[in-house]
Amino acid sequence: MELYIGQQALISIISHIFFTGVSFYALRAVMFDKWIAKHHVLQAQILYIFLSIVIGTSVSNFFLEISAWSRQLPYLF
Repeated sequence: MELYIGQQALISIISHIFFTGVSFYALRAVMFDKWIAKHHVLQAQILYIFLSIVIGTSVSNFFLEISAWSRQLPYLF
């Protein structure tokens, strides 16, 4: 049982990091320059990182939940 919990934790960590990186890459296509006030570059970068984390975590949770639910489907029958 402990091995399963450890494997699940490792998969969750890798999934969160992967999808955060993908969302960071995808957000580079958005032109934030028009919405950011001048001389607030640091705040814009922090916002950019936080948006990447929020989007990446949400997508990762979605895929992890779908995976968990699909493993529970055999109990239906």
